[in-house]
Amino acid sequence: MNNKVIEALLLTVAVSNAMASEITVISFGGAGKDAQTEAFYKPFEKNTGNKVLAGEYNGEMGRIKVMVDTQSVNWDVVQVGGAELRTGCEEGLFEHLDPAKIGQPANFVPGTFSDCGAGLMVWSTAMAYNADKLKVAPTGWADFWDMQKFPGKRSLHKSAKYTLEIALMADGVPYSDIYKELSSKAGVDRAFRKLDQIKGNIQWWEAGAQPMQFLASGDVAMTSAYNGRVFAAQESGTNVRVIWQGSIYDIDSWAIPMGSKNKEAAERFIAFSLLPEQQKLQTEKLGYGSTNLRTESLLDPTLAKRLNTAPNNLTQAMPINNGFWVDHGEELEQRFNAWAAK
Repeated sequence: MNNKVIEALLLTVAVSNAMASEITVISFGGAGKDAQTEAFYKPFEKNTGNKVLAGEYNGEMGRIKVMVDTQSVNWDVVQVGGAELRTGCEEGLFEHLDPAKIGQPANFVPGTFSDCGAGLMVWSTAMAYNADKLKVAPTGWADFWDMQKFPGKRSLHKSAKYTLEIALMADGVPYSDIYKELSSKAGVDRAFRKLDQIKGNIQWWEAGAQPMQFLASGDVAMTSAYNGRVFAAQESGTNVRVIWQGSIYDIDSWAIPMGSKNKEAAERFIAFSLLPEQQKLQTEKLGYGSTNLRTESLLDPTLAKRLNTAPNNLTQAMPINNGFWVDHGEELEQRFNAWAAK
């Protein structure tokens, strides 16, 4: 073997070692982390040689802010909700991302890419009911308020966000006017008046697992719920149905904390996780829709139809306006909590 060949081999090894690194990826834990381990972390390690240190948190932006402010960032990729992504980007907590390094926007659900984030899944809040206990299917939030036709308790998330939008939909406000209404005192009053009509019949839920428990026990006839929780209940054999009319969808995103020492590897991980083949694995395990539009063709057609991102389901849905909630969330949550406590 001549010297030039040896030098070339050594250079290849050096480049390979330089590209291989260790990145820390933080998600919300639970079943999501389990699915991400199989869909993203292990395949990424196998394909790139980059080791993934997987951690979890509860979405506390304060932890990220402390790391950035003290220049002690040891997270490289973090899963964030839509409102938190927007706030964190405005406050300089996240690196700006170049979509060209991650994927072609035309191949993704609108809203997948933003200045600081790349969407990894689409999740929805939708109406659900137990078909074994409710023989006539409701069709939308107006039926949720119809206590005569559909007797029984209701369950809603104990939060202004989503609940106020649902109340206005039940009162006949079209999607396009929801946030215009909520931007005015009269519109907010209207939402609370609508909630007053069924307040005595509401059993509030605060944890994502509760709505399916309430339905299974017969405590409530209908509930709002995360679509992935409905999917999991269906997979376990429970006859729970979801109503997509009036569902509200949001996108969870990957972001890179400002000052990450492994930004290039982090970008490679994000790009890898958004490939349709990897998104397929996550979608099959969790039941949340893929942000990559090409994922659907890889899924079993029966499964694809059950997803919130199935074309027929998405056309009945409304995107959450995270900008509105960043601007008005604090005051509306305060009013909601005071109202709920009465």
